[in-house]
Amino acid sequence: MRIYLIGAGVIGRSHAEAIRKLPSEESIELKVADPNPKALAAFMEAYPEAAAYSDAQAMLAEHANEDDIVIVGTPPFTHFELARMVLETGRHVLCEKPLVMNGEEAETLFEIAKRQNRLLGCCSDRFLGLPKTEEVKSLLQSQALGDVYKISFVYRVQRGRAGVEYQPESKWFLDRAKSGGGILIDWGPYDFTVLNDLLQPESVDVVAAWMSQPKTQIDPTDTKYDVEGHVGATLKYNLADGKSVWLQYERATCTHGEAYHHVEVEGTLGAVKWSPYFETDQVVFKQDKEGQVEAKESQMAHAGPYGVMDHPIYYFYLKVKGLESRAVINEQAVFNFHCLQAIYDCAESGTSKTVSKLRD
Repeated sequence: MRIYLIGAGVIGRSHAEAIRKLPSEESIELKVADPNPKALAAFMEAYPEAAAYSDAQAMLAEHANEDDIVIVGTPPFTHFELARMVLETGRHVLCEKPLVMNGEEAETLFEIAKRQNRLLGCCSDRFLGLPKTEEVKSLLQSQALGDVYKISFVYRVQRGRAGVEYQPESKWFLDRAKSGGGILIDWGPYDFTVLNDLLQPESVDVVAAWMSQPKTQIDPTDTKYDVEGHVGATLKYNLADGKSVWLQYERATCTHGEAYHHVEVEGTLGAVKWSPYFETDQVVFKQDKEGQVEAKESQMAHAGPYGVMDHPIYYFYLKVKGLESRAVINEQAVFNFHCLQAIYDCAESGTSKTVSKLRD
């Protein structure tokens, strides 16, 4: 089996580390391409088993095998052209998040993937399959919460902007023409992958949305800076059974207000609170007992050989092999991206937007 990496930077090395863990009975041939000689040299020092190239097209010039996988780990504005090139060589492609820069690009890649009978995947599935979120999913499916009517999904960080406080050397994060956006396009892919996996909506209405760029005294003045640092939206999830769930969504990577996170699902018979991410492994389920609120707390730590950074290639590898997998591919990858795009469109236009599930 051959796995190709486009991009030898930090995320490329993360994928290479995960590839070493894959449960393959066959040998995996690793290849990497990056035009930056320093990045390529650093990668090869850590992963000398790889074959190195300065050009991705040259790396992919050889005849494609049925199970070839290419991982695109470059800045977002390059994803579309690289993924299209990969698909047209007859290979499966796994893109770092965000999948692409806009909905038109997402749909074009999906059409090419269908035509080529290849998989189009997104690395937004890092946090799928964690025991704590699977417990929440189990509570929903068992009707322990009754009819779910509201979800709060709020993450507020006072200072954590990519390109400023986080990876300040990577100024492309601050240029929407290169990054696709700010905090929404950075963490939103994870958020809506988790939410859409939990609820499995038929469609999502973005009823209202807003975004802002809070100012600080260290805002960069030597580079383009036009991405949001704070975003919020009210969404209605329309489910297969005809019922609807309201979602209050908020993300801040810069705010002068209070920093906190709050993720909770509320139903007519109970509520459950947890964090899909790193903050805690605690799941708190609350229900009524004789007129009083009874809380049951449990710890659901993630164990096993594959951590969250390993999940994208691990899940994608399983899917390519025809095995059960949580990989976010094809229709689902495009649907998840459209949810993000609809929030941007709603915030900019002031009018509601609807995203419907794609049908193959």
